[in-house]
Amino acid sequence: MSQALLTVIGEDRPGIVAAVTQALYAADCAIGDASMMRLGGYFTIMQVIDYQRDFGAVESALDPAVKRLNLRVHLDPIPSLPRQQDAADVRVTVYGADHPGIVAGVTEKLASVGFNIIDLESERSGNPDRPIYVMVIQGSAPGGLEQIRSILEPLKASQGIEITVHPVDTVLL
Repeated sequence: MSQALLTVIGEDRPGIVAAVTQALYAADCAIGDASMMRLGGYFTIMQVIDYQRDFGAVESALDPAVKRLNLRVHLDPIPSLPRQQDAADVRVTVYGADHPGIVAGVTEKLASVGFNIIDLESERSGNPDRPIYVMVIQGSAPGGLEQIRSILEPLKASQGIEITVHPVDTVLL
């Protein structure tokens, strides 16, 4: 079994997920890790797929959906890697008036203490005159919650943002 990283981007509309996943199913692919969401007026899919046929068969199976829905697709074979073991144990929520530098400032501080970002979602809201930026980051903090709180504290004043740091409750099924 081989693996590939599939990225799909298209103007948001109903049926994108159904068309892409049906094409993958028809090509005997299995979907592994995936993230699918609307960003602005576009819909994006990023996923790792397992495939048994040759790589060209996967591309051919996707082609009708790509053409019908005017999607842009990037498919890269990747080596099969062991699944990472670190799970998110910290959630960082950032909220404030939108301005350049929020993401760069927060993520630079997190990287400086070895915080591994596992998931980052952000959204602009509010109105055009008073845009608000909201970002939620989940990741692994080797130094713990208090270290993350202390390195982010100075950004509250310098960036004019609110930042909360909470543990992620994990449930084993």
